Amino acid sequence: MSGAALGIEIVVVFFLALIILHRYGDFKKQHKLVIVATLLAWHLCFLIVFILPLDVTTTIYNRCKVNLNSSPPESTTSNVSYTTPAPRKHECFKPWSYIPDGIMPIFWRVVYWTSQFLTWILLPFMQSYARSGGFSITGKIKTALIENAIYYGTYLLIFGAFLIYVAINPKFNLQWSQLQTIGIAAANTWGLFLLVLLLGYGLVEIPRSHWNGAKKGYLLMKTYFKAAKLMTEKADAEENLEDIMEEVRKVNESFKYNHPLRKCVDTILKKCPVEYQERMGRNMDDYEDFEERPNTYPTEKNLAKLHKQVIYSVQRHRRTQVQWRILLEQAFYLEDVAKNETSATHQFVHTFPSQEPENKIARYLYTPTVEWYWECLLRPWFHRILAIILATFSIIVVWSECTFFSTNPVLSLFAVFIKLAEKNYNYFYIEMACFLTIFFLSICVYSTVFRIRVFNYYYLASHHQTDAYSLLFSGMLFCRLTPPLCLNFLGLTHMDSTIAKSLEQPTAYTSIMGSMKVLSFIADGFYIYYPMLIVILCVATYFSLGTRCLNLLGFQQFMGDNEMTSDLIDEGKELIRREKRKRQRQEDGENRRREWKERYGNNREDSSRNRNVQADQKESSFTETNTTRLASKYTRSNGRNERDRVELLQDAEPLDFNADSVGEDPLDSDSGRYQPGGRYLSMSRSRIFDDV
Repeated sequence: MSGAALGIEIVVVFFLALIILHRYGDFKKQHKLVIVATLLAWHLCFLIVFILPLDVTTTIYNRCKVNLNSSPPESTTSNVSYTTPAPRKHECFKPWSYIPDGIMPIFWRVVYWTSQFLTWILLPFMQSYARSGGFSITGKIKTALIENAIYYGTYLLIFGAFLIYVAINPKFNLQWSQLQTIGIAAANTWGLFLLVLLLGYGLVEIPRSHWNGAKKGYLLMKTYFKAAKLMTEKADAEENLEDIMEEVRKVNESFKYNHPLRKCVDTILKKCPVEYQERMGRNMDDYEDFEERPNTYPTEKNLAKLHKQVIYSVQRHRRTQVQWRILLEQAFYLEDVAKNETSATHQFVHTFPSQEPENKIARYLYTPTVEWYWECLLRPWFHRILAIILATFSIIVVWSECTFFSTNPVLSLFAVFIKLAEKNYNYFYIEMACFLTIFFLSICVYSTVFRIRVFNYYYLASHHQTDAYSLLFSGMLFCRLTPPLCLNFLGLTHMDSTIAKSLEQPTAYTSIMGSMKVLSFIADGFYIYYPMLIVILCVATYFSLGTRCLNLLGFQQFMGDNEMTSDLIDEGKELIRREKRKRQRQEDGENRRREWKERYGNNREDSSRNRNVQADQKESSFTETNTTRLASKYTRSNGRNERDRVELLQDAEPLDFNADSVGEDPLDSDSGRYQPGGRYLSMSRSRIFDDV
């Protein structure tokens, strides 16, 4: 199993990142480089979280070998026999997930520096490139470089400040390893600052969301609130799209076919929705020379700005449309749950059938009875139990964050658990304890990243509705948050040499981070005491201070004791009721058409089939008779040749046998009169059959 666990986890984590990215990104429409860069960033960050427990068990096993080899032999005296405590040989066995020496340092070095290159250099550049409105690769690269000039200059200034500090300090000799440590310390300091903010929110909000999810009617009221806000956003997106399309229409009409910038206009038109493209069209029928018209044309820079606005407005409009449909389905389902809670038959009944194709296996297992017991009886209790477990984990994390700097006595509960398992060399327990701890910390931090919405600047929307800019920004956040998150986890478990200074052998991950003694005020001050602020953040989140501040600023948030929230809930309820009536009318119309077709469709098909057979027979016999008589008539005319006879026969209009009644004479129709279900029977040559 040497290195097999590492390879298995790399593959598993890759598919996990791919599945999550598929939920938020759109593989078909978004640029392949955006998908690859985001996938690489997410994969590296998730990989650090999953591989770190293997690093811990490998380090504990290496310590066991060192202690076993360096333990002195037993020494005896005349009165007292003293034996130095050392692990027995059968206790120091190799774990199943052991990674050979030399692999982990190389692995961590590649993963860490690749993630840092992505978050500080490549992803910011790709953000500007993806959002640029340029019409060529060169133009987009130029725009991205200009936008990131200030961004890169700020980081160079910060790094230069650290460099000057180390250079003027006589205690330090400026070496490459120290420069490396300074860069790592600067990046981890910024990441730890943001990490504590996100972690303080997630430790409270995740258990509370599950607890509130078990309350009767809470999710339905929140869905009504979301419906009211989403309808406002949807209307704003539609209005914005109309304004942008009006500008595109004016630009499209002003640029003629032979204008040098016409290709740029065509590129903008391709990004517009199909209905607007058909409405505007291309003005290709006007061949007026653009140079002869005294008109001011937009410059290429203005067209690039318009192109950027079109991309943004179309993406926002599409996202709100999809989110509205999904929210309607969610609201209808929650209303069905509320109705079925009082059902005496214990059968879950849906108001509207599901629009998605049902899986036969799922339909066989997830029957209406099973669905009723899960949704109306078991699911609330499941959320309550899960909320209690998560709240317990949150309390342990908060306690450990405030006490992990104490090594004697050991107050951090995570460190106590690891030390107890280390005494017995129970590697499976160590891996599970480490994995659950860092996994819970990651869920609290990453879920907050997925919930954050900075206006329309950054927003991770599910069902493939996230734009390229937000995907790349999430990759940047993950790469910046994961390294300090792992260092914080190692500090909680006392596996970091900065906290437990008596460690003989640190983990491979800590060795890559370097010795923080170069910057003692960060290692002994900021890293230890700043995480204590998590208590204040948890208290603020528990009392919803941030939500109340946003309400005061005009950004409406869901609060049960707020008058504006009640008004939005009533508005959302009315919107859902209106959409529900609309859906019911559509289904009733479809049912009536289906019943009408089933009742009268067969009779109509039989009658029309018989009518067509009779018409074909009459038309064939009548055509043969007319052809014979016409041929005999025009054969007696010496002035007519064969070509004239053929033309007359071709000009003869076929009779209409699709009249309402078979007994009607189609030749009795007046000139220009239209027979129902047929065609105009009288033409300019209406007297050729007078002798018939």
